[in-house]
Amino acid sequence: MASAILHDGSTIEVEVHGDGPAVLLPVDPVPLEGPKAEAMRAWGADPALGRSLIDGLRDRFRVVAADYEGHVMAHPKPDTLTPANAAADLLAIADAAGAGRFAYYGYSWLGLLGQQLALRTDRLSALVMGGYPPVGGPYAAMLAVTRAAQTASLAAVRNPPTPTETVPGDWSTVSVVTTVDQTRQFVTLYEALRDFDDRAAQPSLTCPRLCVVGSADTMEYAEPWGGVTVDIAGPVTRDRDGLTALGWDVAVLDGLDHMQAMLAPAVLPVLRPWLEAHL
Repeated sequence: MASAILHDGSTIEVEVHGDGPAVLLPVDPVPLEGPKAEAMRAWGADPALGRSLIDGLRDRFRVVAADYEGHVMAHPKPDTLTPANAAADLLAIADAAGAGRFAYYGYSWLGLLGQQLALRTDRLSALVMGGYPPVGGPYAAMLAVTRAAQTASLAAVRNPPTPTETVPGDWSTVSVVTTVDQTRQFVTLYEALRDFDDRAAQPSLTCPRLCVVGSADTMEYAEPWGGVTVDIAGPVTRDRDGLTALGWDVAVLDGLDHMQAMLAPAVLPVLRPWLEAHL
C-alpha cells in the first residue's frame, strides 16, 4: 500500500490491484460493515461498491484505488476544495502508484472532477464520466443544493435537530449530519465552477472519453434543499448526437436512477469493454 500527500498536506492511502494499463478509481477499496452499511443498502447503495469495481477490473487492468470522497469527509477542505486542487490531488494519487499515464473513472461529483482533471493534464489515456453530463452540467443547481446544505449545517450547530425517522429515497426526511466544514468544501467546489463553460471546454479534451448515465437520473430537491431539479440524464439524452459529435461515446442505462446507475452490475458491462477497446 502506498500513500499520497494532497494539496492541503493531508495523506491518503492508495491501493494498487492487478496488472495492465492503469485505471484510477476514486473509490473506497474496503467494504463498509455494520449500521452504516445497512443504511446504504436501504437507499439502494452498495457498501462494497469500490471493492466490486476493483474486482471487476483487476484481472485486465492495474487498478489504482483511493477513497477520495471518504478522505475529504474525514479531512475537510472548506476553503481549498477547488477543481484545480482536486485535480492536483488525483495526480498525486496516480504518482503514488507510479502511474505516469492512466485512465480515470469517477461517478457523480467524482465524475465531474474527471473532466476537470482532463483539462489540466495530458496524462489521461481515457476518461469515463459517470453520473454527470460532460456538457450542460447542473452546476447552478448543485451550487444551490450545497449552499442549502451549508445553511442547514450552520443551523444545526445553533439548534441541534430532533432526531426523526429517515425514509429511504425521500430527501425531505433527511437531517443534515455533516459538519460546517464538510458542507462548506462542496460550496467552494461549485462556486469555483459557477462560470465554467463545459461546452467551450470540449475542444481541449483529446483523450478517448465515455459518458455513462441512468435514463431516470433526475433528482428533485424540496425547498429546504434548494428547491431545484438536478437533471443528470436530460442533457445527455436530449443531445446524445451532439455529444458524439464532440468526441464522446455515450451509454444510457435504461430505467436507472442516480443510485442504481453507479452499481457495479450496471457499470461494469459498459466500463470494462470500453476500457479494453481504448487502452
